[in-house]
Amino acid sequence: MPTREWPRWWHWDLVYSSHLLKRMVDRQFSDLDLRRMLDRATRLREDVVDGRYVVETRHLYHPWEVIAEPDFEEELLLIITAYPLD
Repeated sequence: MPTREWPRWWHWDLVYSSHLLKRMVDRQFSDLDLRRMLDRATRLREDVVDGRYVVETRHLYHPWEVIAEPDFEEELLLIITAYPLD
């Protein structure tokens, strides 16, 4: 999905799941790294879990995916997890 077509929730404030916070340590990336990944996103697609989306991006020259779930009531973007593809 080109940048000009990102949904309105794309720019909402971020909140992180407890799962993500654990994985940030395991996978050695920071809050700043995650925000950079979202800024560099190249594609957005629906996840297999209803209401969630897969963000395709890169981190340290490698492909990554970030799983996000918009919270329409609170207008927050919940980041579920992030992981490298290789």
